[in-house]
Amino acid sequence: MRTFWGLMRAYWFSDRWKEAWTLTLVIAALTTLLSKTGVWLALMLGELTNSVNFYHDAANTAPLKTLLTNAGLVMVLFVLKDAGIAGARSLVSATLHRKWRGWLNSQFNEALLDGNHTHFHAQHGSPSTGTAAPDNIDQRIQESMKAMTGGAIGLAMGVLGVATSLYFIGENLIQSSVEVTGLEFLGGYGTAVLSLLAIATYVPINTWIAVKLGKALERLNVRLQQAEGSYRGELTTFLRRSFHVAASRGEDVQKTMHNRLYSDIDRTWARFNIVTVCYASFEAIHNFMGFRIIAYAPGLVSFIHNKLDLKGYVTGAEMLNQLIGQCSWLIRVMPDIATLRANAQRVTELANAIESVQQPQEFYQQTGRSDFSYATQNPVFGLTIQKLELAHQGEDATPFLSAANLRFRRGEWTFLKGESGCGKTSLIKAINGLWPYGRGTIVFPEGVTNFYAAQEVKLQQVSLKQLVCLPGSENDHGDTQVASALHKAGLGDFIEHLADESREGKIWDQVLSGGQKQKLVVARIILQQPGLLFLDEATGALDPDGKIAFHQAIKDNCPNVTVISVMHEAVPPRSLAGEEFYHSVVAIADGVATKKPLVPSLPRELTTILAQPPRPTEDKWLRFRRLKQK
Repeated sequence: MRTFWGLMRAYWFSDRWKEAWTLTLVIAALTTLLSKTGVWLALMLGELTNSVNFYHDAANTAPLKTLLTNAGLVMVLFVLKDAGIAGARSLVSATLHRKWRGWLNSQFNEALLDGNHTHFHAQHGSPSTGTAAPDNIDQRIQESMKAMTGGAIGLAMGVLGVATSLYFIGENLIQSSVEVTGLEFLGGYGTAVLSLLAIATYVPINTWIAVKLGKALERLNVRLQQAEGSYRGELTTFLRRSFHVAASRGEDVQKTMHNRLYSDIDRTWARFNIVTVCYASFEAIHNFMGFRIIAYAPGLVSFIHNKLDLKGYVTGAEMLNQLIGQCSWLIRVMPDIATLRANAQRVTELANAIESVQQPQEFYQQTGRSDFSYATQNPVFGLTIQKLELAHQGEDATPFLSAANLRFRRGEWTFLKGESGCGKTSLIKAINGLWPYGRGTIVFPEGVTNFYAAQEVKLQQVSLKQLVCLPGSENDHGDTQVASALHKAGLGDFIEHLADESREGKIWDQVLSGGQKQKLVVARIILQQPGLLFLDEATGALDPDGKIAFHQAIKDNCPNVTVISVMHEAVPPRSLAGEEFYHSVVAIADGVATKKPLVPSLPRELTTILAQPPRPTEDKWLRFRRLKQK
């Protein structure tokens, strides 16, 4: 699905091909019947015109009956054509649209949410082509895909309508053709040749103009989608950080950003409107000329020379009118085609971005050094890191963090220490395959599961039980197990709401505070029982007692877990009994990570005082002396 045509045909050659082809054939049959009904309607319009023309003719013994009968048949055919057959085709085509879009949506969801973390890597750009990461992925999957599938079905129905109309109407035009004065060499095919010649001349010229205008519409459509998506994305992000904007009084800055993004929409929209108005004017002139002049011109000479009666003249003109309408379908839908191509471009760009990151290491090697090696070993030896270097994008980028040899044994708790920005979180990301640039070897204990707990916890809109069971399924654990995990994590008050997706009209992401969300992470850890646990400032929203309870819950319920933790504290927390949770520390200084046993801590009373805010005229050294005197 990386090309336009590949994207168009994928559904029809998928595992749901029977569904796709059945709906397509029904649409084709209804389109053919619609074209044939158009011929019948043109013939009846000719009969109606003839009954009006000869209403007062002496030979017409029942003029009113004939007129009403023909008018009734015209009404019946019109209703049958535009309400019955066209309505049925619209329903079937809408069903095909829904099914096709649903299938495409599932394919992109599967591709983005695979075990390869494609959704994460795809947002780092496409270095092989030099293009940026696909903007507004949500818009591409939602709006662009919907418009693309609907536009493609309409396009296909239009092409089929042209083909069937050419056959049925062309056949009738040839059968009813008469000689044209001055063109006797054409014999009885005079009016048919003139009709087809008029279409072959008039329609292509106007189609060429439509294509030129359509390309301008396509470019502006893509630009407008990008601008709209950026503005909507910023609005969504703003609402998520609404509190922070309010707390920092950043409304003016946010307002300026919104105005800047909307100005881009406004400029693009203005140009788009100008081209749209030009196209509408061109289409109006084309329709008037085609339906009122070109359609009636081929048979006019024969009608003037009395070689064609009024009925035949009107019938031929109506058929030519319908044929011009069908053949001018491309002109009529050119704005839709421009929209289709714009949407297809955005969807195929996303497909290309997904495909390009299927081998993440090869993907990142195109813009920097990415040579990480991941292996497994006997669980007895724990986790090993060898010759690790982390860098940023660029072939010549200097490593900002290196670790020659780090080993974390089974059941060991390690505290990562260093200044802000030294690379603590980057180290954890690299171990988990989420840092793109650098090199080194990471050897995991075989058969041991990992769990990564970040500082910021975002909760999906699912039931509380499902939130606790992540990353697994709610079917993997019984209600009793989940309730026990919640209780041990300090969230026992929510046990009765296990099956609920919301509480008092709010989803769980809005119900739970930052500290409660981090306790929810503890419940997940207790339930999943990982062998390797990475805590990336996972206690940032908890008070000192909450941090102790966080660690104690893991210590009591996950006895053999290996913990690697990043915290802002200079001294890691200890249990209420004064026992150390952590056994070792990885200190990062001057870009080098070294591991050593945790230095015996000061007495708990002293660390408590050192953690308190100093008096206005007292530093930590004075507080130490005061404590010593006590």
